[in-house]
Amino acid sequence: ADTWVRNVRGVQANADGTLQRFGGLRIGEDGRVVAVMAGDAKVAPGTSDRVIDGEGRMLLPGLIDAHGHFFNLGFGLLQLDLTGSRSLSELQTRLRAYAAAHPGSGWIEGRGWNQEEWPGKAFPTSADLDVVVRDRPVWLVRVDGHAAVGNSAALKAAGITATTGAPDGGRIDRGLFVDNARALVERHIPPPTPAMARQALAAAQQAMLEVGLTAMADMGTSAKEWRLLHDSAARGDLKVRVMSYAGGVEALRDLRVARPTPWLFGDRLRLGGVKLYADGALGSRGAWLKADYADAASHGLPLLTPAQLREKLASAKAGGFQVAVHAIGDAANATVLDAYEAFGSAQGDKRWRIEHAQIVDPADLPRFARGHVIASMQPTHETSDWRMAQARMGEARLQGAYAWRTLLNSGARLALGSDFPVESPNPFPGLSAAVYRQDSEGAPPGGWHPAERLSFGEALRGFTRDAAYAGFAEGRFGTLTPGQWADFVLVDRDVTTADWKALRETKVLQTWVAGKPAWVRDAAVPARAK
Repeated sequence: ADTWVRNVRGVQANADGTLQRFGGLRIGEDGRVVAVMAGDAKVAPGTSDRVIDGEGRMLLPGLIDAHGHFFNLGFGLLQLDLTGSRSLSELQTRLRAYAAAHPGSGWIEGRGWNQEEWPGKAFPTSADLDVVVRDRPVWLVRVDGHAAVGNSAALKAAGITATTGAPDGGRIDRGLFVDNARALVERHIPPPTPAMARQALAAAQQAMLEVGLTAMADMGTSAKEWRLLHDSAARGDLKVRVMSYAGGVEALRDLRVARPTPWLFGDRLRLGGVKLYADGALGSRGAWLKADYADAASHGLPLLTPAQLREKLASAKAGGFQVAVHAIGDAANATVLDAYEAFGSAQGDKRWRIEHAQIVDPADLPRFARGHVIASMQPTHETSDWRMAQARMGEARLQGAYAWRTLLNSGARLALGSDFPVESPNPFPGLSAAVYRQDSEGAPPGGWHPAERLSFGEALRGFTRDAAYAGFAEGRFGTLTPGQWADFVLVDRDVTTADWKALRETKVLQTWVAGKPAWVRDAAVPARAK
């Protein structure tokens, strides 16, 4: 029997960023969309079909995060959470409480601190952690994942001494390890047990479903993580859809995968690409710039030379893998665009991607469309970073920063996401940021560089239709179209007319995947037939 979802205010993005509105949805027994009704769904009396009354709620296609880190999200939910700490003292208080609640001699791992939100904006040091915990290793990762600080016990366990030098593309400063230097310590941290990894997987997909994410691109999947995802999907336990990008060409070798996999397990899982890094992050001054930072005598940290980048591109291309390269600074973006052009991206068949594309020389912005390069961007990075970006770059060098409107108008594709757990996986603050460019406090009034704002339809397109396209998933999910999977969410308000605050605060009531409820909020309209 089919399922009819009626009495809804349905909305989805058309290919041009306008909105299609509808009143009902018919879903086949196989979980795919049969029909989208302009008006309310009318079911003939006496049929065996199941009817779901949406009670006038707004219905959207399942949202897709075009760039996240699945297991980092899951493990972050199991470890010390430092997100939102407003000072070094607050970090120390949280660390002290966590150590007391988790006694023992094992490593304490945490994530989420951001010194830009602290008075003085100074990076934490080993000495700052030793004040709280000296008898066991502590390793705390910055919010962007590009820097981490360890206490003296962690440095001792890793064999780090005063004479230890930083590798190329890395920096060490009083227990702070930036970009490639992080591996000096992290290779000594005991790996998670299989039970912990399964917990992380369950926690990550639960967190996604609660905020209306039905699919995501996992940027940097390891061989172990792929096997966990594969086994979970084979058991029928993977409820969300994962477009997997291996964490470097080395991970592809570990996986022993010569070509992209087909879509597996009812389109729940596919390994189709490889993720590379061209530079670090702006917050830790690792983004690679064409000129010095405005607040430091440094160009940042290129993590690959142009020759190394092209060698890795050649390897990925030979296997038919899609390439996604992390590039934040203007020099990194220009270098990746150069390499993509040299490998024929302008032919339009590769869908190679630049992840973040935060600080781009205005002269390089048109190259995305000309080279058919997908701009995979995260709107909440702009609302989190705009003050810091001004300090790092100076106002005169921000004309190509977070330039969503300029890129879209040039003809480039925008695939939108959050980079979770760097930012919250919740896509509604991302939609709000894309439309209004105002942070959680409403600042700045009218939006930061408001000429780069998107319409709601364009933002929704980036979180659905184009996020799917960026992962070669169009035709399977991303829109509610006959033949595609019936992945959708019911929400508590009209998101098409909500202001910046109301859009950020949208609550998901139900999340459906393949025509079945995967998560239902307790107080929501019950997912029952009527």
